[in-house]
Amino acid sequence: MNLPLLSVFLRLITSFLLSGLIGLERESHGRPAGFRTHILVGLGSTLIMIISAYGFNDLGISYDPGKMAAQVISGVGFLGAGTILREGVNIRGLTTAASLWSVAGIGLAVGIGLYTPAIITTLFIVGTLILLKKFDPIHALHTLKITTIDQPAQLVEVFAVLADHNISVKQMMLTSGENTSLHLELIIDTKNKKQIEKLLVNLNEIKEVSKAFIE
Repeated sequence: MNLPLLSVFLRLITSFLLSGLIGLERESHGRPAGFRTHILVGLGSTLIMIISAYGFNDLGISYDPGKMAAQVISGVGFLGAGTILREGVNIRGLTTAASLWSVAGIGLAVGIGLYTPAIITTLFIVGTLILLKKFDPIHALHTLKITTIDQPAQLVEVFAVLADHNISVKQMMLTSGENTSLHLELIIDTKNKKQIEKLLVNLNEIKEVSKAFIE
């Protein structure tokens, strides 16, 4: 391999720092793939790119380094899929999966010696994760279950409480229970935890509501 040892070390340490910076942000939010996982993906991608670009020179083999890079991107896709979790009607982990995929790209860039694009990309990714989070238009969906008596007036009272809290109902399912009871299953849209807590308190204060909770 005709790449100097100092250059190899510089590329690996750069990958370590850039990947770790993104992983640290994910770790701070308690994500399943955090600091160490991002570092390992970044370092592994860098090493594979170094091997692909320089490891076959001494063997006199004509080889396209892009082939191994493509395999890295595909492989990280499977790793990222493991970070995606389903919690009720919500899907979590998509951002972490995307950050892992991006870290793999950064590692490949550093491995081939493209430091400036790798650093700029890292800054943009960290900025996106930290600064643009509050502009995310996607709200969280929750399953609200209510058990009450089967009377039209009762449903009016329940939905009046929902309206007072500005709760958006995406889906609704009604099923009849025993002793004239009625079970409501509502998919509501909100990511304000305090709003949900107040909603449950007010729903459970309704006389004919025997149970109201978020699943």
